[in-house]
Amino acid sequence: MRYLPLTKADRAEMRAAIGVDHVDALYADVPKELRLEGLLDLPHAKSEMEVERLLSAMSKRNLSAASAPFFIGAGAYRHHIPASVDHLIQRSEFLTSYTPYQPEISQGTLQYLFEFQTQVAMLTGMEIANASMYDGSTACAEAALMAHRITKRRKAVLSGGLHPHYAQTLQTISHFAGDEIVALAPDVFAREDFAAAIDDSVSCVIVQTPDVFGNLRDLTPIAEACHRHGALLVAVFTEAVSLGLLTPPGEMGADIAVGEGQSLGNPLSFGGPYLGLFATRQSYLRQTPGRLIGETVDADGRRGYVATLSAREQHIRRDKATSNICTNSNLCALAFSIHLSLLGEAGLRRLARANHASAVDLVDRLAELRGVETLNESFFNEFTLRVPCDAARLVEDMAEAGVLAGVPVSRLLPDAGLDDLLIVASTEVDTAEDREAFAIALRGAL
Repeated sequence: MRYLPLTKADRAEMRAAIGVDHVDALYADVPKELRLEGLLDLPHAKSEMEVERLLSAMSKRNLSAASAPFFIGAGAYRHHIPASVDHLIQRSEFLTSYTPYQPEISQGTLQYLFEFQTQVAMLTGMEIANASMYDGSTACAEAALMAHRITKRRKAVLSGGLHPHYAQTLQTISHFAGDEIVALAPDVFAREDFAAAIDDSVSCVIVQTPDVFGNLRDLTPIAEACHRHGALLVAVFTEAVSLGLLTPPGEMGADIAVGEGQSLGNPLSFGGPYLGLFATRQSYLRQTPGRLIGETVDADGRRGYVATLSAREQHIRRDKATSNICTNSNLCALAFSIHLSLLGEAGLRRLARANHASAVDLVDRLAELRGVETLNESFFNEFTLRVPCDAARLVEDMAEAGVLAGVPVSRLLPDAGLDDLLIVASTEVDTAEDREAFAIALRGAL
C-alpha cells in the first residue's frame, strides 16, 4: 500500500505559502551541471529471489575476514565473540528498547548502562564514564571540545601517532567551531617532543596508546608537561583489549580517556555500528558530553537508576548543551558489557596476554625475512613493518595468495612518504598456522 499523505491541493497550498510555482524551484541553488537529468543508470526491477542471487554472487568476490588468515587492524579488530553475547542482545526487551526517558519503565536498560559505565571507568582508571558515544573518533572530538570548555582555551595539540581518521574527525569539528589544531608530524617511532609543543595557550594534548603504528607510550611525562601549563591530557585508544594488560590512562595522569569499544562484543561489521568510550575525572562531571546514568533510591528506599544531569543534554538545553550528541550506542554498549562480564577481570587479562603473544610470535617468524624490519620497540597486538617495496601493492599480492596482510600506511596517510610501511595486527583468533601462512605469503610477495 502506498502512503501519500499530501494531496495535490496540499502541495499547491504549500508552494503558495513559500512563493514558488513548481517544486523544481526549490532546487534553484543547485548548479545545473550537478542535477540529475533522467533516470539513474540502474537495472530494471527484479524479484527478491533474483536480487538475492545477484548479491550473493557479488559477495563471493570478497575475501572476507572469516575466510582467510586476517591481520588487519588500525582501529578495528577481529576478536572472538561468544555466541551468548549475540543471543542475549537479541532479546526483544534489549533489541527494541529506545531512549530511557521514563525510568519507571526502563530499569533494565538503565541498570546495564550503569554497569557499563562502571566497567569503562575501571578499565580506564578513571572516576566516571558516560553511557557511550557513537564511536572512538567522535569521542575523541568531544574530548577536545570538553577540554576547551574546562580550560577556556581553543587550541588542541595532536600527537603524530593519533589515528588519522580520529584527527580528521577532530579537524572537521574544530574547523566549524573556529578552534585551532596543531597536528604534529606522523611519528612512526613515538619520539615526538610534546614539551616543545605545549604552552599556556594549549587546551589539551591528544595522545594515543597503543598508537596507530602500534607503539606503547608512557603518558606520565606528557601529563606532567600538560599540567605545568594548565592543559589537559586526552588519552586515546582504539584497541580496548589492550586495557586488560597495560597501565590504565587514568593511572598515568590522563584527564580524559576516550576510545573505541568495538573489540569487545562487537564484530567488524564493515566499519560499524561501533561505540565510543568516554571517561574522565569526577571534577569534570558537568562538562562531560552525552548521557549519564546514576543510581538512586525510590520513595520506598529501593535501589533504582535514572538518566541523571539531563539538563546538560541537547534535548533540554538546546544550543547551550555540553554536546550535540543526543543519544548513545545502547545495543553496542550492551554487547560490550556482556562480553566483558563473561570474561571477568582474570579472563580479560588472559585474552590480552593471548593477543600480545600472538603478535610476538608473528614478529619472531618475520625476523629472518630479508628486507623486512619491525619498527616498534614495544607493542601490544599491533606493529609496523618496513618492507622493501610498496606496501599497498604488497597487500594486494598477499590477498591474491589468500592472506589479508594488514593496512598500508599510505592508505591512512597518503601524502606522508611512508609508502613502504605496513601496519599488522594479530589477535587471539589467529592460529600458528595463520601466522605461518602470513610469513610464507610475505616471502613469496617480496
